Amino acid sequence: MRGSRLALRLVALGYLAVLLLVPVGLVFWRTFEHGLAPVWASVSTPAAIHAFWLTVEVAAIAVPLNALFGVIAALALVRGRFRGKWLLDALIDLPFAISPVVVGLALLLVFGRSGWLADLPVQVIFAVPGIVLATVFVSLPFVAREVAPVLREVGDDQEQAAATLGASRWQAFWRVTLPSIRWGLAYGVVLATARALGEFGAVSVVSGKIAGQTETLTLLVEKRFENFDLAGAYAASTLLALIALATLLAMTALRRREE
Repeated sequence: MRGSRLALRLVALGYLAVLLLVPVGLVFWRTFEHGLAPVWASVSTPAAIHAFWLTVEVAAIAVPLNALFGVIAALALVRGRFRGKWLLDALIDLPFAISPVVVGLALLLVFGRSGWLADLPVQVIFAVPGIVLATVFVSLPFVAREVAPVLREVGDDQEQAAATLGASRWQAFWRVTLPSIRWGLAYGVVLATARALGEFGAVSVVSGKIAGQTETLTLLVEKRFENFDLAGAYAASTLLALIALATLLAMTALRRREE
């Protein structure tokens, strides 16, 4: 029995090493094989700096919107009683079922030059608003799916007690509900942030890949690789990997606090 458990652990670790550790380690090795100077030169170019801050800006817009929607959707699914709840439940998971490229194409058909909403006063496609919309859609489910189980677990007894003591709905939410879901909310926000920072497919369709305007970090990696700038592609990839590592550490810490 002990030998079989050890074998299963070795198989699992070997599987992870082949699929994750070896490729990521190879990227880091290729990035720093010539020292830090070429890496710094690659990530400090105007294009790389703009791509980094655009990626952060898009995430800073998309994640709070999804956090707000996720809390409202979770409350509606767990506490609400209305017709069509199953439809809302299914729509939340829609980004998991649809390819991000299809999402980008749908946005292009709606907001593009010949789309249904082509006459808006603000340019959406091939501009930052289109990137934000695509990122919001692909990172939509995470907060709702993390908060809803917590709401079911804590129940509504404390909220009802607060209501009997004269608390308004907003007071009950702010002082009772929100503290009870804070770790689930934080974990969902971290997941949504990771998804927003690493999005490629939908953003690739709607951004236009305009250097210095609509080029995110993931698009910069693709552009440099296609231009045979392997050192620059590896450097940008390493920056994304470091962001992902920081996100992973935050997820682990929050999961422990939640438990």
